[in-house]
Amino acid sequence: MRTFRLVVPALIACAALSACGGTDGPATPTPSGPSPVTGQPTPSASVPSTPGTATPVPTATPKPPSGGPSIPPPVGATELTGTITSGVEPNCVLLDGYLLIGGPREVFTAGARVTVTGRVEPGMMTTCQQGTPFVVEGARRS
Repeated sequence: MRTFRLVVPALIACAALSACGGTDGPATPTPSGPSPVTGQPTPSASVPSTPGTATPVPTATPKPPSGGPSIPPPVGATELTGTITSGVEPNCVLLDGYLLIGGPREVFTAGARVTVTGRVEPGMMTTCQQGTPFVVEGARRS
C-alpha cells in the first residue's frame, strides 16, 4: 500500500509536466536558406598563382606597445641603452618602454643610465601593468 501512495503522485506529476510541453497554436516556421550576413567579408589580395606553387598570404605586423619605441627590436639577442624608470607596480622597472625581467637589481635604480642585453618576450605574462617584457641576460651602467 505504501508503494501505491508514492507511485500515484509521481505519475500525476509526470502527466502534468508532459502536458505543459505541447504547443497550443500553429508552429512558427523557421527561416530556410542561407543565414544572413552580419558583417562585411574580409577582402583578400588576389595574387595569381601558377600550378605547383604556393600563393603568398599577407601577414599582419604587430603593433608596438603604446608609449614604447616605434619599432620593436626583433626577438633574439638585443642590446638596449637608456634611462631606467620605475613602473606603476612595485619592483617593476622600465627601459624605453620595455619591462626588464631579471638582471642585477642594484644596477636598475630609477634615473640610472644603463645598457642591457637580452631578448624580447612579447607573449610573456607579468604582474606589471606596462611595457613589453625584456628578459635581461646582462646589464651594466653606461
